[in-house]
Amino acid sequence: MSRKACITEWHPEDEVFWERTGRRVARRNLWLSVLSEHIGFSVWSMWSVLVLFMSPEIGFDFTKAEKFLLVVTPTLVGAVLRLPYSSAVARFGGRNWTVFASGVLLVPCTLSAYFVQRPGTPLWVFLLIGALAGVGGGNFASSMTNITRFYPQRHQGWALGLNAGGGNLGVAFVQLLGLLVIATAGSAHPSYVAAVYLPLIACVTVLAAVKMDNLATVDRARGALREAAAHPDTWWISLLYVGTFGSFIGYGFAFGLVLQNQFDSTALEAASAIFVGPLLGSLSRPLGGWLADRYGGARVTLWNFLGMSVGTAVLLTASLQGSFALFVAAFTLLFVLTGLGNGSTYKMIPAVHAAEAERAVADGHDTGAAYARARRRSGAVIGIAGAIGALGGVAINLAFRIAYGSWGSGTVAFAVFLGYYGLCMLLVWAVYLRPRPEPVLAEVPRSARQRSIVRV
Repeated sequence: MSRKACITEWHPEDEVFWERTGRRVARRNLWLSVLSEHIGFSVWSMWSVLVLFMSPEIGFDFTKAEKFLLVVTPTLVGAVLRLPYSSAVARFGGRNWTVFASGVLLVPCTLSAYFVQRPGTPLWVFLLIGALAGVGGGNFASSMTNITRFYPQRHQGWALGLNAGGGNLGVAFVQLLGLLVIATAGSAHPSYVAAVYLPLIACVTVLAAVKMDNLATVDRARGALREAAAHPDTWWISLLYVGTFGSFIGYGFAFGLVLQNQFDSTALEAASAIFVGPLLGSLSRPLGGWLADRYGGARVTLWNFLGMSVGTAVLLTASLQGSFALFVAAFTLLFVLTGLGNGSTYKMIPAVHAAEAERAVADGHDTGAAYARARRRSGAVIGIAGAIGALGGVAINLAFRIAYGSWGSGTVAFAVFLGYYGLCMLLVWAVYLRPRPEPVLAEVPRSARQRSIVRV
């Protein structure tokens, strides 16, 4: 299994193969994937930090609406790129694409470090650089698609949760870095934030080239996205992911600006508060995947949306009362719950398609072909759900832009978010947890019934 060539035999569902060879190889690729995705998230969310520096004192007199636009732009580009990035793994290979996806991040980082220290630079230049930073958001889809193919279905909740959680930590890391720069060098040196990532990107790119693997056994048949798009579960899960990941990335990008607009916080005060939530939300994502492995993704997701509804209600109360401490505490709780929900919702993707594979095997279809098809479709759904979920982050930032621009408060936006979480609860129950008529269940083999109804 030389890393100079593709791995031609890969059977993760075979327990003997997995224990003898598969686990070690998959784990090595997982950790390198986490590093690449982590850097991607950091670059993607960098403008949520850089806008905190942009004040008239250093030559940037942008309005509230313009600052929110600077945050929305990379979010939107990252969301759109997730679909082609998810397909790129099958086309170019997991290792090859990770090398490219990591190395290309040098471009937005270099431009950010240069122009953010040039007072008088027009808004359109920063919007262009922010759009280029959006390529970091695409790393999530290719990374998750790649790891899905390395791990057996029984371990995918944990593996996907760890991979995504480690990547999500990039949001907290860049925000913590912003705090350190402001606290030590002052708010006049935003270029330091971008400059720190230049050697890190180079290092991760080299490691990916040397240590990662391509899987020759990836099904390269065209039409995986089309198959996934025709599957109703793709859209149900995507709507749920809007509520979980859309909230995580939307809140993560906007939190600093929200504090500045809601409570007139200084750059230092905002930077001091914003990194804790994304940090805890990133750490909780693997836990959400583990809970989904144990209790079923749908059940965990339902209870999670209930918690998010309660947290948003508290946030709404804090906004109306003008309580900074309660506001930050409620936001931090929401970040934790979005992380849990991200893990449990993504676990539903391979579980749904694995259940279909079990039913196909029970009907006499070839086991290897059935599970290969399930992994291919899961990878496509990951791309679609990841893109739509990230678009939820765009919607959240636009909602804040409208709310603060029109009413000077985020209260209306919080009320809208609360309503959406309630709809997500209803969706999970109606599609995945509502009891089915016994005649329908009787047609499904017992093992498949357990997986599709209880474990999804």
